Amino acid sequence: MNSVTTFDSTKEALSDMLRAIHETRTQLPDFQRGWVWEDERIRSLLASISLSFPVGTVMMLETGNESVRFKPRLVEGVPGNGVEPERLILDGQQRLTALYQSIYSGQVAQTRDARRKPIKRWYYMDIRQAVNPNSDRDEAIISLPEDKAIRNFRGQIVNDYSTPDAEYAAELFPLSQVFSFSSWRRDYNKFWKYDGKKAELIDQFEQEVIKRFEQYQMPLILLRKPTPKEAVCLVFEKVNTGGVSLTVFELLTATFAADDYSLRDDWNVRHQRLRKQPVLGDVRSDEFLQAMTLLATYDRRRKYLANGEAVDNAPGVSCKRREILRLTLDDYKQWADLVTRGFELGAKLIYGQNIFTDRDLPYRTQLVPLAAVLALLGDEAQKDSTRAKLSRWYWCGIFGELYGSAVETRFAKDLPEILQWIHGEGEPDTVQDANFVPARLQTLHTRNSAAYKGINALLMRDGGLDFRSGERIDIQTYFDDSIDIHHIFPRDWCIKQGIDARRYDCVVNKTPLAAKTNRIISNRAPSDYLERLQQSAGINSERMDEILESHLIFPLALRVDDFTEFFAARENALLTRIEEAMGKPIMRDAYGSDENDFDSVADEEEGEVGG
Repeated sequence: MNSVTTFDSTKEALSDMLRAIHETRTQLPDFQRGWVWEDERIRSLLASISLSFPVGTVMMLETGNESVRFKPRLVEGVPGNGVEPERLILDGQQRLTALYQSIYSGQVAQTRDARRKPIKRWYYMDIRQAVNPNSDRDEAIISLPEDKAIRNFRGQIVNDYSTPDAEYAAELFPLSQVFSFSSWRRDYNKFWKYDGKKAELIDQFEQEVIKRFEQYQMPLILLRKPTPKEAVCLVFEKVNTGGVSLTVFELLTATFAADDYSLRDDWNVRHQRLRKQPVLGDVRSDEFLQAMTLLATYDRRRKYLANGEAVDNAPGVSCKRREILRLTLDDYKQWADLVTRGFELGAKLIYGQNIFTDRDLPYRTQLVPLAAVLALLGDEAQKDSTRAKLSRWYWCGIFGELYGSAVETRFAKDLPEILQWIHGEGEPDTVQDANFVPARLQTLHTRNSAAYKGINALLMRDGGLDFRSGERIDIQTYFDDSIDIHHIFPRDWCIKQGIDARRYDCVVNKTPLAAKTNRIISNRAPSDYLERLQQSAGINSERMDEILESHLIFPLALRVDDFTEFFAARENALLTRIEEAMGKPIMRDAYGSDENDFDSVADEEEGEVGG
């Protein structure tokens, strides 16, 4: 039976591993992070090697697989010689770089101090302390500055170890010569005029320390050449001892670099372009690639079916990690401009919903399928009927709270289903699945919830007027007047009245207002601040009532400081507004009355005023 194992588990002499790095037969893939280890960690690593302690397994990948082509780069400190690598380090970069620079390169090591300030260090072993059984081996490892001089606080040299004779006299062994110890030992004995006790000391040091370096075997997992790209990425994430996950963007960057294409530079240009739209300021590179993969896989499926092939065998639409990693450079060049345009068209549609910044965006993730859909629709997206359907889908996603996690499968369904819906077929699953539970209103307290931000945007979109100026909140007034979400019944007032925080802090008691308006409201009772607002802005009672009603607020409840009446009426009115945005009814039977309480109490108010 043929083996299906894609890796070998073995050991390799540390000296051979470092020699391969020096000869550039072993390099790094370009997606690996830079060299970051501090001086203290290097000293600890050297102490562990000198005691033959395990320091972890190294993982490498054989090169030569045409489907897993990464741009290589040298380990820091290695002089280039033009030799193509035979292996790439996937895990163990920091340890191997530390060891290469400190004991093999023959050059001063580039590291950092405890405050992460860049420093240069030579590493030594105190011979007497190293062989002392009562001494801690970590304390025997000494790092010296580049000039090998130790200075006092005035900068005066206290000890200078910059010459071999100074090393011999101080009995400090330079670990940079650990693999050429015999020549150093010969000169050491000569310096001490072949003193018998010194010879015994250096022999003991060789047996207890140097031999451990020379004989040290590093555990090695070698991924074989046939290992697929997605497996390389997954393995890297699982074993990366640096603790920083590899992104698909970084892996594709390394892949495209093998064809002399800088994905990072291209993305930086596109990202700057997208950031000109405030709602796109936080769009990430992996989300851009997700939208692109949706288009690439959708196009492959469409072409497959157009050739009359069986539907069951057709490739699926997807944007999962594996599919992103299968993007070719040609795919990227084909779709990048369309995806960029799709995100920009998505921003335009979202602005139409009165969502103006990435901070107010309910779901950034929902931009992915939206951008993909708009990239394919092009000018058709400007039709009123198309915009209406896209808006409905958008609000169903928000109030159905469907884009919080595990969204790749929904993305893949959204693209074909929305396109079919726009062209006359049935509703997408996102529209059908969306359901808003009325009790959810009282649990929406912060911007952490997409529905919380969605309600705020709906109130602005559907004509909410500022309490003080009476102006409609559009993109101009949003920024000019610093519009934000504020309490209607002020928090301090509610606390004094003994109102439950779960009610006064929820979205039912909040609405978008200008910063100046909120300062006038302060902690005053509604009956008080309404009078102040009317006087300061020259607004009469009838106009003030219109402004309040534009926020789905029952005016009389505010004028008599009746929080309970206000809350019940506004809660029901908000549910009606959500129903309108989603284009479907909310199941209220298990929650409360089906009647529109806002309309009924508003009618009562008009009767009282007329009487």
